Amino acid sequence: MYFVIFLGNGTILHVIRTDAALHQPMYLFLAMLALAEVGVSVSTLPTVLGIFLFGTTEIHFEACLLQMFSIHSFSIIESAVLLAMSVDRFVAIYSPLRYMAILTLPRIFGTGVIIGLKSIILMAPLPVLLWRLPFCGHNVLSHSYCLHPNLIHLPCGDTSINNIYGLFIVTSTFGLDSLLIVVSYGLILHTVLGIASGEGRKKALNTCGSHVCAVLAYYVPMIGLSMVHRFGHHVSPLLQAMMANAYLFLPPVVNPIVYSIKTKEIRRSIIRMLSEKRPRV
Repeated sequence: MYFVIFLGNGTILHVIRTDAALHQPMYLFLAMLALAEVGVSVSTLPTVLGIFLFGTTEIHFEACLLQMFSIHSFSIIESAVLLAMSVDRFVAIYSPLRYMAILTLPRIFGTGVIIGLKSIILMAPLPVLLWRLPFCGHNVLSHSYCLHPNLIHLPCGDTSINNIYGLFIVTSTFGLDSLLIVVSYGLILHTVLGIASGEGRKKALNTCGSHVCAVLAYYVPMIGLSMVHRFGHHVSPLLQAMMANAYLFLPPVVNPIVYSIKTKEIRRSIIRMLSEKRPRV
């Protein structure tokens, strides 16, 4: 799965960087999404491969906090980029003639910087709040990496502040992002229904297909994992581990495949890249 993640997202990043025809808002946001997914995967890599290849089942507390910060920061970035991509699709369908004038390169890169800073600022207090708590007894994690919903059950002190702040982060990022994505698609559907020709409607909706798949691949496992952590106290540890793996591994595996298959421009660039590297006889 790591091989597919790095190969798929690396290919997406390479073709977007090298093909001038892909230096457009939609593909630049896709590059941000691929970077965030690579970031999540790199964050989980040391402990996951440590367990499966070397049987290393322990992690220092400081390293665990760093991994938790990294995983959740990149996840927040991923969610925000998905929102930015839904706004991009709405602008492209609602005002195609002004699309490039509205989503200029400075605005796109500025959006990327704001998303990155927001995730760091929101996540910075969490390791500090965990650091101050006393940990007693056996500190066994449910997953092969450190996630805040899992870590918060281990301290033997008062975790009410951690729970409140954790809920604030979830609500202000994933909750708000998912709500705005739904609103964006409501506006997209309203705009599409106003298009006179059936062919025009189909073409407009086809441009959203890959993004809808990316949104579902990201939010469905995340909601399932959140439900398991909040209410599934008697759920099998195997199910918890499977849900966490689906949340962190499914989007970076699926998205490059979906975008390579469903996005004509990406597919053409990949085919062109492969044909240029093929040895001539």
